[in-house]
Amino acid sequence: MRILVVAAHPDDEVLGCGGTIARKALEGQDVYVGILGEGITSRDQGSVETLRACSRKVAKLLGARDLFLYGLPDNRFDTVPLLDVTRIVEELIERLRPQVIYTHHGGDLNMDHVVAHRAVLTAARPVPGQPVKEIYAFEVPSSTEWAFQQFHPPFHPNVFVDVSATLDAKVRAMETYESEVRRFPHPRSPEALRAIARRWGSAVGMEAAEALELIRAIETTARNR
Repeated sequence: MRILVVAAHPDDEVLGCGGTIARKALEGQDVYVGILGEGITSRDQGSVETLRACSRKVAKLLGARDLFLYGLPDNRFDTVPLLDVTRIVEELIERLRPQVIYTHHGGDLNMDHVVAHRAVLTAARPVPGQPVKEIYAFEVPSSTEWAFQQFHPPFHPNVFVDVSATLDAKVRAMETYESEVRRFPHPRSPEALRAIARRWGSAVGMEAAEALELIRAIETTARNR
């Protein structure tokens, strides 16, 4: 199984599905991470290269097989033609041939997340020969819930991944992003990330879980794989 995580910014891959990445890697699945944006220039805080170095450390910590970094402008994806963003994702799909993609939810507060979601759906449209059979949307604390379900569609998770054994790895990975982690009660604090995972875990009888929304699943015959 090949899995591609498409994230808008450095740290989104951790916030959204860091525990799942670590779990799938431990299970021997090939997990690749693509980060579309440089993630920092809108705040004038730190350097792009420092943040990229953190992304490389995080990918190694979580067990990702490879990391692909791009330079779309931070919090300005909506100024880039959607076709250009889509082509980045298309190139990743063509190179890696993933069966599964994890990406942002389409109803997030952050516009970069919304554009990333749209680009993934466009790049992975189910034409003949498309390798992507499943697409899942993850939540990003301080973006998904801060939309307060005012943007369509609201986040309705229906798939839950047990990350009881990899939650510590997720928290360590987030702490590696020193410029992005925050103090409690901010949603990106270590305490909040643990609370979120335990809340979803308790909803489905697990110690800790990451919540995903299944966007699309295609079941094929062996002849069509």
